[in-house]
Amino acid sequence: MLKYLVVGIGGFLGAIARYMLGTYLGSRYGVRFPYGTFVINVSGALLIGFILTILSRTTASQYWRYLIPIGFIGAYTTFSTFEYETLRAVQDGQVITGLLNVALSVIVGFAAVWAGAVIGRVFV
Repeated sequence: MLKYLVVGIGGFLGAIARYMLGTYLGSRYGVRFPYGTFVINVSGALLIGFILTILSRTTASQYWRYLIPIGFIGAYTTFSTFEYETLRAVQDGQVITGLLNVALSVIVGFAAVWAGAVIGRVFV
């Protein structure tokens, strides 16, 4: 039960961090380009790569994995997980899988966002 609480605490903090940073960047630089989302996704990718590498090389408590990469970074951005999984595929010699993950995620993800917007317009 404690792991759920730890994930929740991390998630709460990650969501707040995402909101604060995204709001700040949007107000500072405008919304013509999604600076907030871009910075959040890239910083989340950097952070998850760093944290999971550190955690894999130490004997730290499993609760750090629940708190930071699952809770905090999971709420801060899911893009970081996508990036880390792609990196792991490439590092494991599965370059085609990694590239396919990138291509399909972008293309299918865009198509899904478009489809969701189309469906959403039906209800509004």
